[in-house]
This record gives sequence, C-alpha cells and structure tokens, in this order.
Amino acid sequence: MSSIRLTQYSHGAGCGCKISPKVLDTILKSQIPGFDDPTLVVGNSSKDDAAVVDIGNGQGIVSTTDFFMPIVDDPFTFGRIAATNAISDIYAMGGKPIVAIAILGWPINTLAPEIAQQVIDGGRQVCHEAGISLAGGHSIDAPEPIFGLAVTGIVPLDAIKQNDTAQAGDILYLTKPLGIGILTTAQKKGKLKPEHEQLAPNAMCTLNKIGQRFAELPGVHAMTDVTGFGLAGHLLEMCEGSGVCATLDFKALPLLDEVDYYLSEGCVPGGTLRNFDSYGAKLGAMDERTRNIMCDPQTSGGLLVAVGKESEAELLAIATQAGLTLSPIGQLKAYTGNQFIEVIQ
Repeated sequence: MSSIRLTQYSHGAGCGCKISPKVLDTILKSQIPGFDDPTLVVGNSSKDDAAVVDIGNGQGIVSTTDFFMPIVDDPFTFGRIAATNAISDIYAMGGKPIVAIAILGWPINTLAPEIAQQVIDGGRQVCHEAGISLAGGHSIDAPEPIFGLAVTGIVPLDAIKQNDTAQAGDILYLTKPLGIGILTTAQKKGKLKPEHEQLAPNAMCTLNKIGQRFAELPGVHAMTDVTGFGLAGHLLEMCEGSGVCATLDFKALPLLDEVDYYLSEGCVPGGTLRNFDSYGAKLGAMDERTRNIMCDPQTSGGLLVAVGKESEAELLAIATQAGLTLSPIGQLKAYTGNQFIEVIQ
C-alpha cells in the first residue's frame, strides 16, 4: 500500500476541484424563494465561509462543510489536510469548533479499505488537535476518493467575522504563504523534488486556530480563508461585498519556497486559469507570473484579515505569541468604480 499514489486516482486535487466561480453562480441561481429564517445571521448571500444561526444568549452556531479529492499521495496526510481545511471555516468566522462528522467517498473496487482507514485516521488526528470529536459521518462507494468534514462550531454573536464587512483604510494580512496549488500540481505531474515534498503539506496541515483569537479584536473588521478561488478570488469577494477596493504590494505576498522554480516548469493548476476566466475582468492589469500566483487555488490556505489601524498592533502581538511573523500585504480604500484589485510590483 505504500506505493499507492492517491493523486493518480482523481481528476482534480484539493480545493482545485472547486467549481469555478462563474459556473457556480449559474448553479446557485434559483427562482425558488428561500425560507425566511429570522435566526439566520449569516447565510449564502455574502458567499461567506460558513452559516451562522442565532441560538440566543448572545451565541451563534456555526455550520460548514468541505470535502475534496486527494491533493497528496499519502493517505494519512490527505486526511489531515482535508480535516484542517474543513475546520478552517469555523476559525475564519471567529468561532470555536465543537464537533465534526466525516464525509467519505471511496472506490471500493479500486482502492483497499485499509487505505481509507488511514485517511480517516488523519482526519481524526486533526480533530484531536482542534479539541473536537470526529463523531460519525457518512460514506459511499464513489468513482474517485473524496474526504472531508461537516463541522459545527460556536461563536459569540458580537465576535462573528464576515467576509463582507471590511472598511476603507483597513490593512490586509495573510497568515499562510501562497503557492500550494503550484507545488501540488508539480507533485501530480511527477516533477516535485523529494526535498520539497513537505513544503506544501506543512502549510496545509496547520490549523487556522489563530482566527479565534483575532476575532476578539473589534478592529478586525473582516476575515476569510483563502482556498480554491485563490487570493484574488477571495479578496474580490471581500471587496465586492464590502464596497471597497484593494491595493496589494506583490513583493510583500508570502510565498512557499520554490514557487518560481515550479512555475518555470509549467506547474500551473487548471484551476488557476478557471479562476482568472471567472473574475479576471475585475482585476487590474498583471503579468503572467502575478496572475499565476494571485489566482493559484489554495487548499487549507491562510486567513485573509482586514484590520483597522486601531487594532493592528494587537493583531501583530497575537500573531507573535502564536509564532507567526506577519507583514501587511496591502490596504483597502473606498471603491471608485474601477477594478477591485490593483497589484503593485
């Protein structure tokens, strides 16, 4: 079983499997009115990371699900990454995870059930790290391996962090390096050097627990995690929803080591081009390298945080306590009617 390469059993990888934003908009259009629930605090209208329901006493229940096909070959690591990615949505809303259930699709006639057991064990380990139980789930016989979680969390209503509440003047921070899609595509193509095999998994297996701490700061006006739509796509959602535009300093963006080498080797995920096709018209002019990094689909990516200057020092202190060294990547201003994102080289 050690010779099994899980990435060869799926047509996509990780959050790069996401349906493109343009196609997803078509799928989600409906003439059927939704139920008017007065307790629904955050729903689908803002394309946020999770739903939040008011349960009284100033508390909200956070509900989310995420699953995908293998992004690495090792089953245990795949399970860890998928679980970390799913739990991240709770942290991105400022919440605390309290329980998870598993979602498993498995090609029973192609891959041994013992391999699936390793995947679930990887998910179970991450749930333990997050302080929650993997309390059940559902499985089906599927043509390709799929794994993920449905996660429930809790959040004080006054600490919810949404993706459409950023303000002009906010400073932008990103808590993990970009380039995950590029390096995992290199692996799928058999081009990833052995000494680089842990660069992306190490980032993908890091829980975004710090989001719960950031949520304590009133000056953190908006927060989201960067996943399949890339930094550009998730920042665009923040800008459109908040009525602001962003100026990014490209040189300040954190990148995984060796990203440029693998770009030179042609390791650009298909999701990068689908992302750019969906929202490229709303971006300022950028060269090919910039596009390939800005639109690179991340799996279990970092938190994109919009913070006012009044809370910036506290945010950096919290990051330092957690062992994170953060630098600003850009700033927001009132939308002027032009492109939503300008990248300065």
